Amino acid sequence: PLGTPGDLSPRAREVLAGADLILAEDTRRAGLLCSQCNIPARRFLSFHDHNESERQEEVLRLLRQGQNLALVSDAGTPLLADPGYRLVRACRAEGLPVSPVPGPSAPVTALSAAGIPPLPYTFLGFCRVSRATLSAFARTPGSLIFFERKDRLRESLAQAAELLGPRAVAVCRELTKTHEEFILGRLEKWQELPEELLGEITVIIGPPEQKERADEAEARRALEAVMA
Repeated sequence: PLGTPGDLSPRAREVLAGADLILAEDTRRAGLLCSQCNIPARRFLSFHDHNESERQEEVLRLLRQGQNLALVSDAGTPLLADPGYRLVRACRAEGLPVSPVPGPSAPVTALSAAGIPPLPYTFLGFCRVSRATLSAFARTPGSLIFFERKDRLRESLAQAAELLGPRAVAVCRELTKTHEEFILGRLEKWQELPEELLGEITVIIGPPEQKERADEAEARRALEAVMA
């Protein structure tokens, strides 16, 4: 789940209860989740960004032996800005079955309640917002979604306002938790955002609202054509 344990589906409970081993970013957090949901978990193995490569062969060996493994992230759907992609790719390459267990996903959850056009959208995951990052998506004809740290939020929105121009923005905080909050506003008025925001943050920047501008080279070519 993203926050509320009740988000966990009945099927997800069954999968976790029946797994021989649960691969988890944080075994303590996964253990607490199982305890809260009365899931009789058997064994846990840490599986995160820093040890995914070295753990992969061990995990594949267990799968080849016929063991049933479950992969969970700290929150939301695994692999979406979380480890596991390389493992799933390796399983597919060996013909080992991989079955998705649908569940909450922060980008989709945020889109469903933000009131910003949901389609098309581009999910950037945990991206260090920079001129290079945003320039690559400045002309994308849809909403942009990314995760951001609370201490970088204002800086990221300031850069986004400079590069993307006037747009709607939604700062979605603590999704499905007790203090869930949607702060809706304008990207160009990022200064109005509260100074202190706690919790996990998902940002949605709406689609472009102004006509696309030609770059200088295109403008010069057009001018030269008219003058000729």
